[in-house]
Amino acid sequence: MASSRVRLGEMYQVLYDFFGPQHWWPGESKFEIIVGAVLAQNTSWNNVERAIVTLKEVGVLDLSKMSELPSGLLAEYIRPAGYYNLKAGRLTNLLTMINETFDGDVEAMCSESTSSLREHLLTVKGIGPETADSILLYGAGKPVFVVDAYTRRILLRHDFIDEEQGYYEIQELFTDNLAEDVYLFNEYHALLVRVAKTFCKKSKPLCDQCPLENLALSFC
Repeated sequence: MASSRVRLGEMYQVLYDFFGPQHWWPGESKFEIIVGAVLAQNTSWNNVERAIVTLKEVGVLDLSKMSELPSGLLAEYIRPAGYYNLKAGRLTNLLTMINETFDGDVEAMCSESTSSLREHLLTVKGIGPETADSILLYGAGKPVFVVDAYTRRILLRHDFIDEEQGYYEIQELFTDNLAEDVYLFNEYHALLVRVAKTFCKKSKPLCDQCPLENLALSFC
């Protein structure tokens, strides 16, 4: 069997050639991307976009303005994203951390070292490894690989990992075998999401149409 380095490289190239660049993460500012990372928890991107549009329309997609909103009102604005009361609380917790730790300065936060910023993000109630790493990669431009359910599904079906491996073990598979590059990590994660949604579905996967079919060892 080819090494993980070779196989991961092949997988990336096949996906990139098939789908092209994904231009992730959509957002007009670092703050918008950070908010989007929280809103994206357990929902589709279309729902996140609807919530972001509402926040823009009411003029509160700004750290200082959003920080002043009552949690109930913020929840109403982000209702399209689902779990809106829960996510409003998580956003409030995140804003509080940014205000208290970085004096409300998103640029200063994003200039923090990767390890230090990750520690700060993980202290925020409701921010787990995936959301923290999404903020690090897409918001702060740090070379951190984001692992999600799509990533796990594809790697399991192609015999890269087994069921017992956790978030950090899967993350290390990428970081240990790929160049530490923000663009590469950005595109790779986005491409995995794209192929999972298009072909490698949770049920009734379209393996015979999938560009990764020839890389499959066990499932397809």
